[in-house]
Amino acid sequence: MEEIFYQSADGKTNVHACIWRPEGAPKGVVQIIHGMAEYAARYAPFAQFLAQNGYVVCAEDHLGHGQSVTSADNLGWFNEGHDYKLVLADIRTLHQKTADQFPGVPYFVLGHSMGSFFCRNYIALYGSELSGAVVMGTGFKGKLLLNTALFVTRLNALFCGWKNRSKFVKSLAFGSYNKRFKAENEGNAWLSVDRENIQRYNADPLCGFDFTDNGYYVLFSVIKAACSGKTIKSVPKDLPVFFIAGGNDPVGDYGKGVLKASQKFKKAGVKEVTCHILPDGERHEILNDKSKDKVFEELLAFFNGHLPA
Repeated sequence: MEEIFYQSADGKTNVHACIWRPEGAPKGVVQIIHGMAEYAARYAPFAQFLAQNGYVVCAEDHLGHGQSVTSADNLGWFNEGHDYKLVLADIRTLHQKTADQFPGVPYFVLGHSMGSFFCRNYIALYGSELSGAVVMGTGFKGKLLLNTALFVTRLNALFCGWKNRSKFVKSLAFGSYNKRFKAENEGNAWLSVDRENIQRYNADPLCGFDFTDNGYYVLFSVIKAACSGKTIKSVPKDLPVFFIAGGNDPVGDYGKGVLKASQKFKKAGVKEVTCHILPDGERHEILNDKSKDKVFEELLAFFNGHLPA
């Protein structure tokens, strides 16, 4: 794994990114857009698998995540203006840097969880430059719910400051996620059937940290934008888009929200939209769950299937 740093669109932060390279000339590039309260290097097993199969893989740590912070106090804090578009700009910079190194090589994006909503916004802007997109662990939320969440977050920040880490705002985002799995008596059980994966996540200081109000405002904003009709209609009609999620994932409302999102894409005229809800109880982190080997192969088949003849 190679590590690089580059200037963030915020003008202040050095963004950390990871790159995995195959032996020989690559047949494609896959850029991973990671989820909330985690970081790029967590995708190393999947990235190494893709590299062994001929792909360059790259991923950056978003602002407020991983090594793209100046101190632990800034985990869960994005930027002064709580602007999700700066994260999109950092994703764009890595895309351009990587594409410049491999001109003419098919380029794919994969976004997981919070990263899936960044991904959905990204492909609306730059999908014409891509050979395909994977939207993983996503969902669909209504405008009224998201506007309420944004209002409450802004109100909390007004009284407590944007760096406040509000338990109430957190409950708006995740309040019911562990409810189905409470009998397991494991924090963050909703992430995975694999208890070892959950325990590694819970023990990692760069995972599972509480977002600031600033972070939640960015989160709710990017979800709202991703679910808007304007964004969905802007996705290029000839871009292959693959939705995939665990059937027991609360982020996607146990499959219903994932199906709704994919149906919105189809209704908007995107010609090739496929959706796979994993049927065997998989939860949110399907790249780390019990069926991960099958998921690896399924994603590889999608990428291979959309290379030039």
